[in-house]
Amino acid sequence: MRHLPATRPLLVTLASLTCWAGTLLTLPAWGSDGHGEAPAASSAHAAPPAKAAEKPKADKHDAKPDSKDGKEAKGDTDLGALRERLTSRLAEAQSRGERGSVMRVTNSGGDHGAAPSRAKTSRRASGASAKTEASSASAAAPADAAHADAAHAPGAAHVHWSYLGEGGPSQWAALKSEFATCGLGKRQSPIDIRGGIRVDLEPIRFDYRPSAFSVIDNGHTVQANIAGNNSIEVGGRRYDLLQFHFHRPSEERVNGRQYDMVIHLVHKDPEGRLAVVALLLEQGRVQPAIQMVWNSLPLEKNQENPAPTPLDLNLLLPEDRRYYTYMGSLTTPPCSEGVLWLVMKQPVPIAADQVSIFARLYPMNARPLQPSAGRLIKESN
Repeated sequence: MRHLPATRPLLVTLASLTCWAGTLLTLPAWGSDGHGEAPAASSAHAAPPAKAAEKPKADKHDAKPDSKDGKEAKGDTDLGALRERLTSRLAEAQSRGERGSVMRVTNSGGDHGAAPSRAKTSRRASGASAKTEASSASAAAPADAAHADAAHAPGAAHVHWSYLGEGGPSQWAALKSEFATCGLGKRQSPIDIRGGIRVDLEPIRFDYRPSAFSVIDNGHTVQANIAGNNSIEVGGRRYDLLQFHFHRPSEERVNGRQYDMVIHLVHKDPEGRLAVVALLLEQGRVQPAIQMVWNSLPLEKNQENPAPTPLDLNLLLPEDRRYYTYMGSLTTPPCSEGVLWLVMKQPVPIAADQVSIFARLYPMNARPLQPSAGRLIKESN
């Protein structure tokens, strides 16, 4: 209210005069409702100044004063004039709309001169701000709660799976929803390779060359990550080599026979399809390529250790490149299916000491055999 500051001096004057006049006579037309708030408009307030200033009718006790009461009569005249002036000023203020302002300001008590509209605006803004903050907090809470739930949901944190005891293969499917295929899948690996159909399989075209590599003990096996361009081509598709790792004993069996160890070389094509070459290992002579991996073993688990010299993977391959093939899955969680398996028929030699080195880290890390479920198995003539 822009007119409020200009009326404050008038407020003080009117209030002072009213209080002073109230000690001398009763002014019923200006009465308060007892809370400092102006009462509802009445005929006395709405009347023009002249009518509001009329003297009340005298009753039977208002006799004509004697001459000795001249001073009192004069005092009554002065008070009447004062009443007329006060009533006139009050009527002028009311006509400008100031009386309502005066009363609201006087009754607010805590605005310290601030305009009521600003106070209300401030309170509304404060309330809106509080609502906004509360709304933001309530919106953030679910996000935070959601956030807290995700961190503790099954599978969000590290899921411990193993090959023996708690978290073993029989429980993989129950450890995490993404592992369900381990229990529900129909084309799981490894299998006992028997009853294959002998056909003229096209040869696997290996394109391996000396490459830099690093070794990591990931808590389930020893794995070598290969750099450079190494690949295979089979069935008209090219698969790039990602890594190879070890299992003891061999996960695959051939006509019921299990080998000392197996190497799985994992490849992937541009569409994301996987092809795994399995090299069966049996005790014999020292295998130089495997020794290079053992030489680069890291001292701590989950720490990748770069090897000092490149590795030629051709040293791992058997002379006889015939193989068995079937469609299966990964042999570790999440046990994804649709994996092309290529199991080399001729075993690769490995020294007993080299087997012992791995056995000290992983005495057994082979998944049990899975049902072949009538899958077609083909083998090279």
